[in-house]
Amino acid sequence: MTTHENERSETRAVYVISVAAELAGMHPQTLRIYERRGLVTPARTDGGNRRYSDADIAILKRISELTDAGMNLEGIRRVMHLEIENARLRAELDHAREIARHAIAAAEGRRGGSDLVPLRQAVAVFGQRPSVFDD
Repeated sequence: MTTHENERSETRAVYVISVAAELAGMHPQTLRIYERRGLVTPARTDGGNRRYSDADIAILKRISELTDAGMNLEGIRRVMHLEIENARLRAELDHAREIARHAIAAAEGRRGGSDLVPLRQAVAVFGQRPSVFDD
């Protein structure tokens, strides 16, 4: 087995509810409440038993942090939704920046790296022919 195969995926659901509750520092009934409220969605076995992943444990710990800060469950749901949306938008922005970097590099390659363009300038006085036209 390679090292990668040995590592457990963060999203692989392996913990039964009692172990997940212990890892998150909560009572199993609290996990059931959070599931009913839509804050966490554990995987289910064919027999219907809950299985929690490391990602689920991280969510439960985040919920705990927010409840300790005095937030109610609806506030927590909104904060977590905004955190997910913020992460998505940051990833989208990073992707757009990468595309822009590649476009700039390609444009510089086509120009031969020179950003300077000759420009003739003149002062135009109303009613007089600009000197830029005089050769």
